[in-house]
Amino acid sequence: MIKILKYGEVANKDIFARAKSETDVEKTVSEIIENVRKNGDNALFEYCKKFDGAQLDSLAVSKEEIEEAVDCVESEFISILEKAAANIRKFHEKQVRNSFIINDEDGIVIGQKIIPVDRAGLYVPGGTAAYPSTVLMDSIPAKIAGCGEVIMVTPPNSEGKVNPVILAAAKVAGVDRVYKVGGAQAIAALAYGTETIPKVDKIVGPGNAFVAEAKKQVFGSVSIDMIAGPSEILIVADSKTNPAYAAADLLSQAEHDKMASAVLVTDSYELAQNVSRELEKQIPLLERRETARASIDNNGKIIIADTLDKAIDIANEIAPEHLELCVDNPFDCLDKIRHAGSVFMGRNCPEALGDYFAGPNHTLPTSGTAKFSSPLSVDDFVKKTQYTYYTKEALSKAAYDVAYFAEAEGLTAHAKSALIRIAEE
Repeated sequence: MIKILKYGEVANKDIFARAKSETDVEKTVSEIIENVRKNGDNALFEYCKKFDGAQLDSLAVSKEEIEEAVDCVESEFISILEKAAANIRKFHEKQVRNSFIINDEDGIVIGQKIIPVDRAGLYVPGGTAAYPSTVLMDSIPAKIAGCGEVIMVTPPNSEGKVNPVILAAAKVAGVDRVYKVGGAQAIAALAYGTETIPKVDKIVGPGNAFVAEAKKQVFGSVSIDMIAGPSEILIVADSKTNPAYAAADLLSQAEHDKMASAVLVTDSYELAQNVSRELEKQIPLLERRETARASIDNNGKIIIADTLDKAIDIANEIAPEHLELCVDNPFDCLDKIRHAGSVFMGRNCPEALGDYFAGPNHTLPTSGTAKFSSPLSVDDFVKKTQYTYYTKEALSKAAYDVAYFAEAEGLTAHAKSALIRIAEE
């Protein structure tokens, strides 16, 4: 049963505690990465047989396989994928940055170029659930950014097949190439390249503890989006909130993972009690009830605050991945929210809208990192190059200032490189 805690009457460490995985995978992942670096495709085939039970002839998913997958997916779902993709494109197209140039002083031109990464790698989990939504959310921004190529890796089943809905989403999103490989070995392949899988410049996408650790270890050789922790939802709700709705929304994240965190913060003790009862009604009805049960019992909590303003303060301190504002006037609260991955406004906006359909990205900062990081966006797939141009006349006006600054730092060669150009003057 979910814990009910009164803010101010229990220790803050209990209020703000987060689930922590005790699985130590660092050494295992390091060995996998080294094997892939040394043995390339052969290592990938071995791991696919070991972990997925599949004996593959090829790592690449053929165009014929993609077409077969699309044909066996219901046309209604293809239509929904296309609607979702359109919403995602509409939102992310607004994020596109432009290069700029400044030349308002004689003889000086400075500017910045926005350049997409050449190749992006997308990891899509297999495991206990298929996530076509991840394909759309992570590849469409890359395409909008102008990436030359988007490569997807995802584990096959024991028959060597990729889930058809994943391949259908890849086609809708415009993914360029798909490979049958998962786990830490897939991240290693993307980071360093193999005979079949090309090296990428950026790796994005969620995964289990092995995938997260692999992303951490390859960072520096390649860019990554973030180190994702367990799924999180926090609901700020007032007494008018329907407890059945709140319970359903908490469970929408609890069913992801036994380590997932579902938190309700409210100023109503009555709502807290009613939501607790609703959770007990709804959990047995879920297909993933064992996962949801473990998440709610171990990591779920209801926090009772004296006021809604205090509830928002608590939410800002927790900095959740998903934040629902189930209150009368959510826009009045929005400016008070400083730390959250994505905010869902009002009583008719379940977090699931953001997972699949609304348009804002669902790859979000977790584990409190919303205090300093952002949702996946077009910005993740571009880099910035700045440039400077000075005429000789413009340099002559700045050279002594540059030299003075350089000498203040004890870097006399820096100073000379500016002064030597105007020495004859």
